[in-house]
Amino acid sequence: MTHPALAPNHVAVITGGASGIGLAAARKFQALGLKVVIADYRQDALDAAAALLGGDVLAMRTNVSSRDDIERLKDAAYERFGKVNVLMNNAGTDGAGPVLGSFENWERVIGTNLFGVVHGMQVFVPEMLKGTEPGLVINTGSKQGITTPPGDAGYNVSKAGVKVATEALAHELRNLDGARVTAHLLIPGFVWTHLTKGARTEKPAGAWTPEQTVDFMLASLERGDFYILCPDNDVDRATDEKRILWAAGDIVENRPPLSRWHKDFGDKFQAYLKG
Repeated sequence: MTHPALAPNHVAVITGGASGIGLAAARKFQALGLKVVIADYRQDALDAAAALLGGDVLAMRTNVSSRDDIERLKDAAYERFGKVNVLMNNAGTDGAGPVLGSFENWERVIGTNLFGVVHGMQVFVPEMLKGTEPGLVINTGSKQGITTPPGDAGYNVSKAGVKVATEALAHELRNLDGARVTAHLLIPGFVWTHLTKGARTEKPAGAWTPEQTVDFMLASLERGDFYILCPDNDVDRATDEKRILWAAGDIVENRPPLSRWHKDFGDKFQAYLKG
């Protein structure tokens, strides 16, 4: 048993579906009997993914930061399959940099990571609500959108926005009479994808595979979890929980922002982590 939207002959649309978590999800959904639509910006990766998936798959080059592209993706999915039961807003990029860094980088990352999700929700969800079958929205966030470590402020902002928008969508859906669509926030750990590889050619021991992440996601959906907080081989859930609580404690305790990385609070954080 899993989420009722993940049923044979249902249809899943996955952005960022040509590799990593998106491709792993597409393969798993196919194994469950779903038809899949994969969208990605990289045509070569999209072609390779479509060949790997085979079967009744629709692959479409899509820039998720473009509302027009998402509209075309929706039209193509409904024209091909007649319905959409699962929407996985998974496309993402990084490298926005510091607050005072390049505006062009900020615009690119916010456009993909945040507005890509907003476009997906606003374009697809109203159509999904018209159907009579169960529906599922999965938005890919990040732990960096919750604990916001220094280094890539623009990425953190984009993923914090995904968290807030997905929470709001879940609230709206549960208060909408007759709605059979639910929303969930996927919060991956360290996952071996093209975004995390860098110059490395072998998966670090601490990283999960995309397949492990998708298996955990499905188990979480079966439990009805909204927050799908994934561990990895380096960080367990207990550590993640403490990091998240410490970040919230900066406000409650009136500590300096990002105190976990502040020279006057580093030892206190480590003692808290061990306690």
